Amino acid sequence: MNNKHWSKMEMLHETVKNQNISIKGTHSYYSDAYDNGFERSVVRYLHGDEQTCHREPRWEIDKLYIGDYVCIGAEAVILMGGNHTHRADWFSLYPFMDKIDEAYQSKGDTHLGDGCWIGMRAMIMPGVTVGEGAIVAANSVVTKDVEPYAIAGGSPAKTIRTRFAPDTIKRLLALKIYDWPESKFDALKDLICSDDIEALEKAHALFEQR
Repeated sequence: MNNKHWSKMEMLHETVKNQNISIKGTHSYYSDAYDNGFERSVVRYLHGDEQTCHREPRWEIDKLYIGDYVCIGAEAVILMGGNHTHRADWFSLYPFMDKIDEAYQSKGDTHLGDGCWIGMRAMIMPGVTVGEGAIVAANSVVTKDVEPYAIAGGSPAKTIRTRFAPDTIKRLLALKIYDWPESKFDALKDLICSDDIEALEKAHALFEQR
């Protein structure tokens, strides 16, 4: 703990071992200040983590897919497989072990899209998709999908606004910038770090003509 500091980041492709977690690329990180790291503190598997991986699962384990250039703030929580045994449509919410297979309701896989930013202490509920370039505000509880390039906040999180105009978002998604090879991404980084969509599209077209 003495070596923990806000400036330190855990690069997920270097540390994640859980086969239920898929990491795209080599740029996504977790700001692991003052906790036990991404797999121990952020991803909450009732079944499917290092403590339970030796057991035969009672059901198919939900997967977590993390895109490239994803930023995850300190003390975020991503709730995952096995935690869905409290049936709101039953009189009793209690997870009785002799009823556990009937009680379990899969929420599906969870997706954090390329270039999204999960704020400090935000909670991502099971089966949610956070779109490309979206922002989840600190301390938010995300229970529904967040659209690409939207800013969502609150509990439950709702869209506050979009980062760009709808036409710009459509054009950004069409460019698929997070699927570009490293050389192209680096060459056009100055325009990626701007808000000039026309210049980015033009540079993309010129690069493809080379």
